[in-house]
Amino acid sequence: MATQKIVVDPVTRIEGHLKVEVEVENGVVVDARTSGTMYRGLEPLLYGRDPRDAVYVTERACGVCASAHGWCSSLALDEAFGAKVPAGGRIIRNLINAAMWLHDAVLHFYHLSALDYIDVMAVAEYKGNDPGLLAVKDKILRLVKAGDTAPLTPRYQPDEFCVSDPDLAIAAVAHYLKALEMQAKAKKMSAIFAGKQPHHSSIVVGGVTCYPNLYQVEQYRSLLLEQIDFIENTYLADVLAFGTGPLLPLAQAGVGATDLNFLCFGAFDRSDSGDPFIPAGVIMNGDLANIQTLDENKITEDVTYAWYKENADKSPYEEDTIPDLEKKDAYSWVKAPRYDGKPMEVGPLARMLVLQPPGLMEIVEKYQFKLGAVARHAARAYEAMLLSKEMLNWLDELEQLMGSKDFKIHDTDHWDPPATGRGSGLTEVPRGALGHFVKIKDHKTENYQMVVPTTWFMSPRDENGVLGPCERALIGAPIPDPDNPINVVRIVRSFNPCIACAVHLINPETNEIKKFRIGF
Repeated sequence: MATQKIVVDPVTRIEGHLKVEVEVENGVVVDARTSGTMYRGLEPLLYGRDPRDAVYVTERACGVCASAHGWCSSLALDEAFGAKVPAGGRIIRNLINAAMWLHDAVLHFYHLSALDYIDVMAVAEYKGNDPGLLAVKDKILRLVKAGDTAPLTPRYQPDEFCVSDPDLAIAAVAHYLKALEMQAKAKKMSAIFAGKQPHHSSIVVGGVTCYPNLYQVEQYRSLLLEQIDFIENTYLADVLAFGTGPLLPLAQAGVGATDLNFLCFGAFDRSDSGDPFIPAGVIMNGDLANIQTLDENKITEDVTYAWYKENADKSPYEEDTIPDLEKKDAYSWVKAPRYDGKPMEVGPLARMLVLQPPGLMEIVEKYQFKLGAVARHAARAYEAMLLSKEMLNWLDELEQLMGSKDFKIHDTDHWDPPATGRGSGLTEVPRGALGHFVKIKDHKTENYQMVVPTTWFMSPRDENGVLGPCERALIGAPIPDPDNPINVVRIVRSFNPCIACAVHLINPETNEIKKFRIGF
């Protein structure tokens, strides 16, 4: 059978602009390319500026991922400045960012991915009395009558793995609506200590600027208890119901699996000496019994197939971001990060495989899940449950510290930029392993690089022709109908990509790199 090429451009219901090309033979994908189609350009904006600007400039990579970049940037600056974040600052940073993890989890499942498995249009048949569902039903009927059902359609057609039970589909729509409310409340939680969302203002080098009070702590706690209830009784329950029900064949077949190399930087220190809630670790070739120690020096970036000038596989500290629009064979603005020369999957599945919580591992074993698209959803939901309960402990610790005369939120002795220095911020954010790397010279930023989760898993090929993780995950995906490649978007969305973060601004009409002035 002849090879057929399928192009999905753009992939919708993700952050940013992504193009996916696959070649199909005998009903399965045999080759794939993922292309980030816009240039980011944040790093060059920082060159020659006050290093402290990086926290706020890098937040502008994305309106969803802002807190993640601000947090990671502050970690890199902490190291470069020699700052020691006091316990109060550490806990408040954790609470700000953990709230955004909860926000991202429900956003990804209900509002970005679930439409690949349920038919929202089924709510048009709803016969009950729920005001929210009746409002949705009324809106859908009006849109259908007007011939304008976006954003619910157009979409790929449901297949045998979609929820066919109308009552279950309607319940899922109800939870979709509830998840919108929980999203908003999670952002409110983060803003209590962050000052605002998105693009918070309170995380700085050395700690935070928000001095908490008991009202803020209890307001956060009240909202957190609502999140815990929703995560345990709705979100996790839905994911498991889908994963062990209509999606079980996909889970057991491992559709969307990578080469099973997993990378986790670790996150959420629980003490001044470290003790991260999520430990760092590396898993190679799916060997879950052998979790290797992370070695930062093994991280490199390859640009063989990216629209950047060649750089001989430099470390992020030495990396540059110089566009080359005429580069032969290049097909993406996303670079190709590698660990010890290998492509790595990052994200909730990687984190949970490093942590190996008994409850999740029992589910994987009981239902014979393979480590593909469905497993990613299960890992994210289970992680949200674990994290939400850990956040209660941080609140208790913060409240206890606030009663101490030695309570501090910032290292005021290390505020001014050093003459020289360098630092890396390696942490986990909702989508996976995030690294910020800064070099300081003459009190200014000499170089700055961001290696983001989506860069890891949406990378193009490297100099050896080895596919990036998502490209590899698409190989073997069943495509019985070339006009309905729903499994392509299912796999892509399971990674929760943010291309806005991953690509490195371009004028779409002239292809000229634009210059921007920030500040006065």
